[in-house]
Amino acid sequence: MTKKGFQGLEVWQKARQLMIVVHKRIAPLLPPEEKWDVAHQIRSPSKSVMANIAEGYGRYYYQDNARFCYNARGSLDETINHLITARDLGYIPESLYREAHALADEVRRMLNGYIAYLKRCRQGENEPGSNLPIQEVRIAYVTSKPEPD
Repeated sequence: MTKKGFQGLEVWQKARQLMIVVHKRIAPLLPPEEKWDVAHQIRSPSKSVMANIAEGYGRYYYQDNARFCYNARGSLDETINHLITARDLGYIPESLYREAHALADEVRRMLNGYIAYLKRCRQGENEPGSNLPIQEVRIAYVTSKPEPD
């Protein structure tokens, strides 16, 4: 991959730019009554895009990495949804909306390219244990309090 870790990934760097735009340029324009609604809703997924790319990078097996990239793509769509909401409610100007949406589209293209790269290179495919199925151990949960003696 890269000697700089996940910070060296261009897709992570571009997602970081989007997060900064959301936090420093869009969120401050939202009215105070939206502090816990739209502002929180748009900030959180913009950070999750970066976090999922970083977490996937830390997974050695390519399918794990790709799975976290799919999560990042979902968070990206959530961010775009909240951008649309902020624009529709008149909280941000059309020009800032278009700029942020174009940046999000670029992140999507890069993310799709990174996912394709991961699938091509298949890192970790031949590692010992990579062919073993992963099973979840089922645990019985108690849903009521035990009766006293």
